[in-house]
Amino acid sequence: MAPPIVTRFAPSPTGHLHLGHVRSAWEGWHAAREAGGRFLLRIEDIDTGRCRPEFDTAIREDLAWLGLDSDGPVRRQSEHFDDYRAALSRLDAQGLLYPCFCTRTEIQAEIARAGGAPQGDEGPVYPGTCKRLSSEQRVARIAGGSDYALRLDVTAALSRTGALEWSEKGQLITADPAALGDVVLARKDVPMSYHLAVTVDDALQGVTLVTRGVDLFAATHVHRLLQALFGLPTPHYHHHPLLTDASGRRLAKRDRALTIQAMREAGMTPAEILGQAQSNGR
Repeated sequence: MAPPIVTRFAPSPTGHLHLGHVRSAWEGWHAAREAGGRFLLRIEDIDTGRCRPEFDTAIREDLAWLGLDSDGPVRRQSEHFDDYRAALSRLDAQGLLYPCFCTRTEIQAEIARAGGAPQGDEGPVYPGTCKRLSSEQRVARIAGGSDYALRLDVTAALSRTGALEWSEKGQLITADPAALGDVVLARKDVPMSYHLAVTVDDALQGVTLVTRGVDLFAATHVHRLLQALFGLPTPHYHHHPLLTDASGRRLAKRDRALTIQAMREAGMTPAEILGQAQSNGR
């Protein structure tokens, strides 16, 4: 027998939920309920500078009001930093991490000198400036108090894993982590990156199907590489279309998309909101 489906919804408590979030939550909830599986709620609050407890509370209240009930305890990333540090230590022990001292301005200047760079999911691909530093240079800069991020040496990582794939709605996708460059896995202000935390969390929570917006499709290349490096199981993936406003622009917190809280206060019912979330973006 196939293992039961386990899905998850993993919002960041940096604002109120909008229709785009509800679409993602409904996709996971519906897949789990249709298959008799489990739907988990995870709060991705590693960015402690931007996350707020009141938004955590509001997210859970909105989901309950919509009838998108979850199973088991809520996992909050801020309570599990030891899990992410242990994962980083494993990569470091394999010689797959290196410190990057470049500022965004310095990276942009290096790219300009090189005549441009390919685009990854987080902007232009990092040109590998700090990878070329010697061990002595790295030690001296760290000892001197220079700020730095930790990047994954993707070329070295792929030499260990070989070719990788994942299943996307029943089709095999060839992973190409190198197209995103040496991604950041930890910073001083945010000690664990989204890439690292989500990979560790999905494995620890036993997630078998990841449902999320198509804007995160590119990130899956990196997540598949990390899964291989850690020896973790690979979930199936379903990246759904994004919801858009009347002008065709994706709904986003930064653009002050209409919140579920505002829609509730305007008298809309859960059925009406779920109907809009399911129909928009198909």
